[in-house]
Amino acid sequence: MPSFGIPWPEFNDGLSYNDVVLPSDSGLSLIKFYSSKHKNSAPFGGWLQRIHNGQITVDGDVVTDPNIILRVSSELVYHRLPWKEPDVPYKIEVLYEDGDMIALNKPPGMQVLSGGLFQQRTVLTQLQWHARQQSASLPGQESHPIPVHRLGRGTSGILLCAKTKLAKARLAAHFAAATSILRGNRDMTLELETKRRITKIYRAVTSGILDVDEIVINQPIGVMRYPGVAKGLYVSLASGKPALSKVTVLERDKRKNQTLVQVEIQSGRPHQIRIHLSFIGHPLLGDPLYITGGQPKFCDFELADESFAEDGGYTRPAKPVPGDCGYFLHAHQVVLPHPTTNEVIKITAPLPSMLKMMEEAG
Repeated sequence: MPSFGIPWPEFNDGLSYNDVVLPSDSGLSLIKFYSSKHKNSAPFGGWLQRIHNGQITVDGDVVTDPNIILRVSSELVYHRLPWKEPDVPYKIEVLYEDGDMIALNKPPGMQVLSGGLFQQRTVLTQLQWHARQQSASLPGQESHPIPVHRLGRGTSGILLCAKTKLAKARLAAHFAAATSILRGNRDMTLELETKRRITKIYRAVTSGILDVDEIVINQPIGVMRYPGVAKGLYVSLASGKPALSKVTVLERDKRKNQTLVQVEIQSGRPHQIRIHLSFIGHPLLGDPLYITGGQPKFCDFELADESFAEDGGYTRPAKPVPGDCGYFLHAHQVVLPHPTTNEVIKITAPLPSMLKMMEEAG
């Protein structure tokens, strides 16, 4: 199976964040502006450190005085210094490719898009590097591939990427279709079976022994406040958005007290499978975050933390966060209409060793 990937540089290129002072912010001090407008990035002391380091420019000039007063329309730039990102794989297998789309077998541990500590070491970066290499060897064949959905950093398997604007729009529409049906119909299963255009099947290993061969989970998923997750943590929540997962038992291992399951999802809520399986009392084996009930392991925390790391940002939360790995979840198969020909295609990602060993043992 073909693959691509370039080894990661030791340090990334750093980042620059731009702001323009609005009339409502005119008259604020530099430290007041950053500590209030971007408090999710760093605490007050962290922004002071960044200013004193000369990491902020005002209208092109480095400013180290945190108390200067800002004027309307001034251009501010915060320069985040280059850093060494955590180790992640860099090789990616290609499962399917044509002029419109490419399906990848994402390795566990690799983030899809940039965020947090991972700004360069992502699937998108490798895709962009690969596209540039192809363009250099095949002039006139330039493409700009981009993922049309996400997989959790610890999740392996099929990731669909579009190579044209038309393919991106149509693939995104396929993924959105089932979720739209869910939104309008609480009695979901039958309507989804007849109207959905894309099928996504996962393999997973859960803790404990599921005592039924099949179960449909339709618990809504919403957001709660959680340290280290600026936009909140997705959890099981009665007032959340509809979500549906169909779980089928493939193998029970009573000796190890774990179950191999197949999960078919007709919606795409963040961390849906992790939340739904933990909701029924069988969280993914090795999941550091979710426990029975679809809730995080730890809720006894203080949200106000004034400690900060070397770059001025917050230190990593002591409690688990969604990007932490260790669980066994694999996007195994996708069936969908091709974005331009409408021909139904089936793409399968080979099972990783843990899931393969369980299946062979069974």
